Amino acid sequence: MSVKINFMHLRHLGNSGLKISPVVLGTWAIGGWMWGGSDEKKAVEAIHMSMDLGVHTIDTAPMYGMGLSEEIIAKAIKGKRGQVVIATKCGMLWDDSVPINLVKNLKAKSIIAECEQSLKRLKTDVIDLYQCHWPDENIPIEESWGAMVKLKEQGKVRAIGVCNYNLEQLEEAHAIHPVDSLQPPYSLVRRGIEKKIIPFCIKNNISILVYSPLERGLLTGKYHPGAHFPKGDHRSQKPTFSPEYLEPILEALKEVHIISKKIKATIAQAIINCTIHRNGITAAIVGARDANQARENALSATLPLTPHEREMIADLLSDKKFQRPLYD
Repeated sequence: MSVKINFMHLRHLGNSGLKISPVVLGTWAIGGWMWGGSDEKKAVEAIHMSMDLGVHTIDTAPMYGMGLSEEIIAKAIKGKRGQVVIATKCGMLWDDSVPINLVKNLKAKSIIAECEQSLKRLKTDVIDLYQCHWPDENIPIEESWGAMVKLKEQGKVRAIGVCNYNLEQLEEAHAIHPVDSLQPPYSLVRRGIEKKIIPFCIKNNISILVYSPLERGLLTGKYHPGAHFPKGDHRSQKPTFSPEYLEPILEALKEVHIISKKIKATIAQAIINCTIHRNGITAAIVGARDANQARENALSATLPLTPHEREMIADLLSDKKFQRPLYD
């Protein structure tokens, strides 16, 4: 089944003039690090499938495989650069120790250098959306955000955004120069941004690209207590996959399945569709490690769920016992 998501479904990215797909391909997993390794062939197939089905926005970062994710993307989009919107990040450096040691660094000089490295790995002359990966409490926002603005003025990047910033940090950056986008964690069981951050972003036309809308696979309904994860997969240590949390979630997801199967959709597709229709959410970043996962994610944007059905699904997961802190 080949379905091209209609151009009219694309959404504006802040005031940048760019338009992005409501489902964004996340590429942390294809970089392999913390996900039990990488399969380049399957990763390229996932990217191609996403593009074929209208998911033309790809989110990555240097730390996703220590540059590997960006390099795989470059191979996949060779000769097709004009067909995709690429978002990558800066501010997380690593060394060659084992285990790998990550260090936050949003010094202006470092941001400029990282941008050049990403441009080379991605084999492109411009990055569509460049984002500060995590706030660096040791560097004034004026310095780091000033460097991002400089890159935009130089034409090295088209839009600039931040990831994982709290409201105070977001307000400070936006006062210096308009922020095009915010990338926070968000799902139907992690709604902390709804109270203050989403209203601020709506008021200031800041797009919100949420990550982990499926809670790293938790909300697919595919994982059960005692599930085995590959060596090096960080999910084995996540509290959301403990039996105490997972068992009641699975009960709630049975009810979601009753709704999704009426339209021949999976639980995951219904969850993604609900997420991209939540107030203030511009797009959901969803990972895919192979073509089948990419296809399922892309088609979630086209589901004929009604607003009432979306609210029913959201309500099933709104119980306080399910809700997670913004970061855990």
